[in-house]
Amino acid sequence: MAALGKIRSRGAWLIGIIGLGLFAFIAEEAVRGCNGIKGEANQQIGEVLGEKINVQDFQKMVEEYQNAIKFTMQRDNLTEEEMNQVRDQVWQQLITNKVLEADAAQLGLTVTEAELQNVLNEGTNPMLTQTPFVNQQTGRFDVSNLKQFISNYNKAKSSNSPELEQLKGIYDYWLFIEKNLRTQLLTQKFQSLVAGCVLSNKAEAKLAFKDENEEAQVQLASLPYTSIKDADVKVSDDELKAKYETLKPLFAQPVEVRDIKYVKFNITASAADRNVITKQMNAYQSELAAAADPAQLVAKSGSLIAYLGLPVSNKAYQAYPDITSKIDSLSVGTTGVVENKADNTLNIIRVLSKEQLPDSVEYRQIQVVAATPEQARTKADSIQKALVAGGDFEAIAKRYGQTAEKVWFTGQQYETAPSMSPENRQYIEALLKGEVNGVQNLSLAQGNIILQVLDKRALTTKTLAAIIKKEIDFSKDTRSAAFNKFSEFVAKGTSLAELEKQAPKYGFKVEEQKNISTAEHYVVGIRATRDALKWIFDAKVGDVSPLYECGDNDHFLVVALTGVHPKGYRAWDDADVKEALKREVIKDKKAEQLIAKLKGVNSVAAAQGKGAKVSTLNQVTFAAPAFIPEVGGMEPALSGAVAATTAGKFSKAPVKGNAGVYVFQVVKKAQRAGSKYNETAQMQQCAQQNMQYIGSFMQDLVLKADVVDKRYIFF
Repeated sequence: MAALGKIRSRGAWLIGIIGLGLFAFIAEEAVRGCNGIKGEANQQIGEVLGEKINVQDFQKMVEEYQNAIKFTMQRDNLTEEEMNQVRDQVWQQLITNKVLEADAAQLGLTVTEAELQNVLNEGTNPMLTQTPFVNQQTGRFDVSNLKQFISNYNKAKSSNSPELEQLKGIYDYWLFIEKNLRTQLLTQKFQSLVAGCVLSNKAEAKLAFKDENEEAQVQLASLPYTSIKDADVKVSDDELKAKYETLKPLFAQPVEVRDIKYVKFNITASAADRNVITKQMNAYQSELAAAADPAQLVAKSGSLIAYLGLPVSNKAYQAYPDITSKIDSLSVGTTGVVENKADNTLNIIRVLSKEQLPDSVEYRQIQVVAATPEQARTKADSIQKALVAGGDFEAIAKRYGQTAEKVWFTGQQYETAPSMSPENRQYIEALLKGEVNGVQNLSLAQGNIILQVLDKRALTTKTLAAIIKKEIDFSKDTRSAAFNKFSEFVAKGTSLAELEKQAPKYGFKVEEQKNISTAEHYVVGIRATRDALKWIFDAKVGDVSPLYECGDNDHFLVVALTGVHPKGYRAWDDADVKEALKREVIKDKKAEQLIAKLKGVNSVAAAQGKGAKVSTLNQVTFAAPAFIPEVGGMEPALSGAVAATTAGKFSKAPVKGNAGVYVFQVVKKAQRAGSKYNETAQMQQCAQQNMQYIGSFMQDLVLKADVVDKRYIFF
């Protein structure tokens, strides 16, 4: 009881303690919740139709697309520029698919399994010809080949066969094709539905035929706008504002863009740096010419081109046009040190041999593994003897859980490899130089491979060459001196005004770039500038960025934000908009003056007396804008006016065009020679043209999808 009384006496104090504890608990949970929300928001790469796009989901789609490209091109890696293209394509496809699926769902459009199967059974879809399931005899997709492959893949997966890894790459590629087939079919359905709403009729067809085939000969009098100086035309802000209201849709801006001014510095090799690398390359030239095996020397030199130790075609050097252009013409021997200014390199080429080799080889194989290498070799020897004695290759392969599938190997699959192990080299040499239908037994570290070459095609001159290509690079001292100079400049440039003031003193130039969007990959074309791009979209107008070290560690950059243009319509007084409006208002005012000058004119001769240039136009039709040599431009309004004027008549009023004002006399009109009216064909043509006019409906749907693009934060 005494204890209870003591607790009661301190009740208020205890309630306060408990309350604080509860508050701390609730606050902690709230902070966790906020952090969770913030973390989730930080993983959002964008938004389409209100749906958040997670960066992991997007990256998964990028990897699928990337793997498909690697599979079709038989490459291990893509360049940074290629990866940027992949991300752009995947992003655009993702947006289009989201919009398409949403609209298709509202209309009840779907793609059924039966529809997909029909496409596979027909085998005529162009996408299917890009798969490995093409019948070599017919050159067409064969659904039975696909079914057989999927069966083999499932068996290999359940038995964990050694072939599983190779089969999985093909299987993943097929899943990619199948997914895109479904999207293609849904798109076709949607487009067909839209096309079904676009019709034509007999009246439209008849009028269209007349517009296309009624040709006029015209005597034309032209007064170009250039006959009046721009400086003689005064324009007020009120006139610009009024013009803005009539042209406002032209200044719609679907995404926010920003303007910057910047200073960049590209570090280059000094004279001392060039002397050092030239001396080094001269030494390499002597060593390369004498080397029994150039592999170690090429690796030691840090050459941009790896030595594979295999003959390759000139396609192997597509990334280096200077090598591609000369490799086939070189004979066995070693060149001197040659500078290529296009890529800023010094080059030495030693040609070791040249020979005619196939660029495509068909083969099959049996992988032989066992508990020890010796057991694998013994087993492989017995398989080879059985095959040489006439054994069935596929039947023997089945005993070892393999299909011995026929596969084509091409030069593209190895010629651009960044490196080559001795065993891979041994394997490729066996493919290139093995006799057709001969059986080879390759002994490798992990076991043996029984290899049979079945066919060879596309004999090509291939060259075994060792190439040392080295960039004329700057030294650490040169970079350090450049960094010190640029960082001193940036330290003094605390504002844009200071940057512009200090730049000439340091030999730098302040440049400008406008309308940068979040879809950019690089700032002012310099690689590795993602941090600078993120800064641009976080900064306020007038801010100056820190110094960025970017490019291939060979650039410095500092940026100042000068303008922000939000999504919506550009304002009338925006510098670019104002300039466009001014041009239009000046054109309008010039047209007014020239029309007034032609007032009362009722003949081409009278117009010529007012200073107009006279010419003859032939084959003028309503369907095509007339080209006026005197002004060097197309004039649709003139074509329309000519079509509305009967033969022998003078124009009712001067025509205001894009480049001048015109009056004309229609000399004659006649139907184009050889033209014949076909009502059915003309109606079909009109319907097709009408469909083209609305062909951008998908872009319009995308514009209304409220797309938010934050890829710049992640890539």
